[in-house]
Amino acid sequence: MTKAPHSTEIDRLLSIMAHLRDPERGCEWDLAQNFETIAPYTIEEAYEVADAIERKDMADLKGELGDLLLQVVFHARMAEESGHFTFEDVARSISDKMEARHPHIFGNEGGAMTSARWEDLKAAEREDIGMQSAMDGVANALPALLRSEKLQKRAARVGFEWHDIKGPQEKLDEELRELEEASEDERLVEAGDVLFVAVNIIRRYGVDAEAALKASNAKFERRFRQMEELSAADGHAFDQLSLEQQESYWQKVKRAEKSTL
Repeated sequence: MTKAPHSTEIDRLLSIMAHLRDPERGCEWDLAQNFETIAPYTIEEAYEVADAIERKDMADLKGELGDLLLQVVFHARMAEESGHFTFEDVARSISDKMEARHPHIFGNEGGAMTSARWEDLKAAEREDIGMQSAMDGVANALPALLRSEKLQKRAARVGFEWHDIKGPQEKLDEELRELEEASEDERLVEAGDVLFVAVNIIRRYGVDAEAALKASNAKFERRFRQMEELSAADGHAFDQLSLEQQESYWQKVKRAEKSTL
């Protein structure tokens, strides 16, 4: 089969996806997919992009960005087949949005873009498409900590916010007591309330809760691996040690980290 020439690599990718989704000549797996089955892959690819960035692996980042772009093309192709929109519509939509959100660059408005001005522009966009609640537009599929933070920021913008840090700190104490007193059936909700208030406190310090927990996860994993290595070097199986002995290795690892700072 002779390959048709393509003016750009995007055209080539769009053509490949169209071929894969061709009812007669396409790939059986690609034809069997729909928006719901592809969505988990889209999320996974976004995380793999973030992982490559964190590792500062530019070669891998190039490949992961390609994988993520394929997800956009896949969704757009399925939408085109259903008569909803095309890839061109997707590109046009984001181009229109970026120009509208930067009137100081692409329009006639002067002045710098502040965070308040940015939020006002996004609020106007939500109003234009019929969103009325301050909670509208916060995606359900976001990681829970990130979504919690976004919901709280939305509430704060309309004045639903403690005046100082003391408020959420006292609320955290209350929620911890309620978790301790909760029945087995109530624990899930009460535990969620504890996390929700903790996010509020963290947000008030200007810290990203998702990034903070990610850093703590990495720190815990690093220290735990070092404990296992130290105990093995001493001839001990870590899982056979008492909690007190394991704690002694934990403190040893912490002291070693501090000595290198």
